[in-house]
Amino acid sequence: MSEEENKELHEAAGGEETPGKPDPSGSPATGSSGEAGEAGEVDKKGKTGEAENPVTGTGEKVEGPEAGPADADDSEKEIDDSNAEDAEDSENERRHQIPFLDYHALSMENLVGELQRLLRTEKVQAIRRHVDGIKQEFDQKFQEFIEQKKEEFVDRGGNEADFRYNSVTKRQFNELYAEYREKRNQYYKELEQNLRKNLTIRQEIIEELKGLVNMEEDMNTTYQHFKDLQERWRQAGPVPRTQYNDVWRTYHHHVEIFYDFLHLNRELRDLDFKHNLEEKLKLIERAEALAGEPDLNKAFRELQTLHKIWKEEVGPVAKDQREAIWDRFSAATKTIHQRRQDHFRELEKRHEANLETKKQLIAEIAEIADNVASSHRAIQKQIRQVEALREKFFQAGKVPQQDNEATWSAFKGAVRKFNRTKNAYYKNLKKEQQENLEKKRALLARAVELKDSEDWDAATPEMKRIQQEWKQIGHVPRKYSDKIWKEFKTACNHYFDRLHARRNSSNASERQNLEQKEKILDELKGFNLSGKREADLKNIQEFLSRWKGVGRIPGNKKHLNAKFYKILDALFRKMGVSKAEADILKYGNKIQKLSDEEDSRAIEQERQFVRKKIEENKSAIRQLENNLEFFSDPSEDNPLVKDVIANIDRQKKTLANWKAKLKKLNILRNERNRAEEAGDSEDTEGETDTDGQDSENQDSENQDSGNSEKAEASQQSG
Repeated sequence: MSEEENKELHEAAGGEETPGKPDPSGSPATGSSGEAGEAGEVDKKGKTGEAENPVTGTGEKVEGPEAGPADADDSEKEIDDSNAEDAEDSENERRHQIPFLDYHALSMENLVGELQRLLRTEKVQAIRRHVDGIKQEFDQKFQEFIEQKKEEFVDRGGNEADFRYNSVTKRQFNELYAEYREKRNQYYKELEQNLRKNLTIRQEIIEELKGLVNMEEDMNTTYQHFKDLQERWRQAGPVPRTQYNDVWRTYHHHVEIFYDFLHLNRELRDLDFKHNLEEKLKLIERAEALAGEPDLNKAFRELQTLHKIWKEEVGPVAKDQREAIWDRFSAATKTIHQRRQDHFRELEKRHEANLETKKQLIAEIAEIADNVASSHRAIQKQIRQVEALREKFFQAGKVPQQDNEATWSAFKGAVRKFNRTKNAYYKNLKKEQQENLEKKRALLARAVELKDSEDWDAATPEMKRIQQEWKQIGHVPRKYSDKIWKEFKTACNHYFDRLHARRNSSNASERQNLEQKEKILDELKGFNLSGKREADLKNIQEFLSRWKGVGRIPGNKKHLNAKFYKILDALFRKMGVSKAEADILKYGNKIQKLSDEEDSRAIEQERQFVRKKIEENKSAIRQLENNLEFFSDPSEDNPLVKDVIANIDRQKKTLANWKAKLKKLNILRNERNRAEEAGDSEDTEGETDTDGQDSENQDSENQDSGNSEKAEASQQSG
């Protein structure tokens, strides 16, 4: 059986007080079977004491087994009390169907949510026990919460007398609870008036019933009058629960007196007795069948209903059968009661086990509180451990009522001790947090500086670096934490959103370029030399022009460039074109591109690059020639000498290539200058290199050069 069912069953069995009329303070007065004692104690034989009967207003005695459960034990009394509460209002029965949650395990916010749900969806008279349970748990949790906040306030240097805390959750709870009290008081105010009115009506019916035995009329007329009174009784509304059992006992008492009076017309009386006996036997059979019902909560609810029908709807039986059938019905009731008591004993065992669990959890918290760490990371770990233990404590379930307060106090004490030690540590961290704030402000300034940068290669790793550094910096003062983080996050997001947008755009363009280059490569693979040198060279240069005219392709497809130039080199070899000539031809394609762009600055930048490569080649040749002078055996038969001489030859060939490239650039520059200065050639102030210049003039022009075939190939492929 679930915890909710256990609680509901326990409460239905009289485990809590039941509300009566509202008291002057605005809260409903608690009333139970104990209040009925003011009307006189009922003895084992069903007789009252000398106190005045609250229903008849006299000192008459009510006796007879059918007047009520004359030998009723606690189980029957509990059922009577619960039925009395239900009888006040038909909606009261709804309280048995509303599930009880484990309020002990809910947070304050969830408790507020549950209270709001009950107020919006349930009748106010049906949720009293639920609201009481919610309020008890909320008050307990809020008290712990506010004590913790007060300790933190004092630890930060505040004066305890100045402590104030505005809790939105507490304000919401107070508003909902005030709404509940208002609705509840209004309900009981209106209910009391109706209950008192109905009580008066039922008292009048009882008085008329008492008078039937003294009426001087024929028996049939009297019997019909009796039936009319029974119908009026059934139509009369509910009465105060404190009067419910006495009213029904008195009514049944005088009904039995009337049936005894009917001995003059035994036929009518025996007919009613027979019908009532049949109905009560049916009720007994239903009650006995409940012994096999596995759902104890359902069995108890059904038993309550049977007692209600027995009392309110079925009349008396013959006097010689009354005690026997009541004993049988009472025995069935006691069977269910015994099952319930066994269940409660089992529940108590579980509560004892829960108590041991909670004691162990408290001991673990106390152990941590006695050994609080001295570093931020370790304390954070301990905080998580304590939070986990607190959560287990709240989930551990109920403990025996007599141990509840002591357990709760021990729990609060252990948690409070940990919090005080922890707070004392963090009180000393203010200086460190201020330093962390300054570090983060510096990173924020750097992020803001870079967020609009166009230097992607430099800015991207720097932004990643400062993000990583940000993560390594510890806490900052709480009042700055959210603000500085949002500003930093905004700057970083701004930069990386721009970066991703650029990459997305670039990726689309690169895919298009890849398609174009794959198409050109396929065409080149299918190209066949015609044997006509000039025509073939022109076609190859066209392939080069188209290839270099296509933009950037994805990095994982860069190998296509090597394939393209490998095919070109094969074609050049078939044509008998030397490597040097092939390089010049490839470079001529770049010259044409520079010419088409009409960008004098680009031409000059390329000239400077080539001149630098020429100078590097010259320097390498001089160094190699100097090295030859240090050989003791400078003969060409020496393998080392051979390697150096071969290297010098390679460098000279490379130098010749770079000079040829520079010559083409000079021609292009001079043509550009002449075009710009057309009509005024006599005033030209620039260089006037021509195709007829000898190699010495070119050497003096080529002051910047390259130093390797690798650099040359890189420049060509670029």
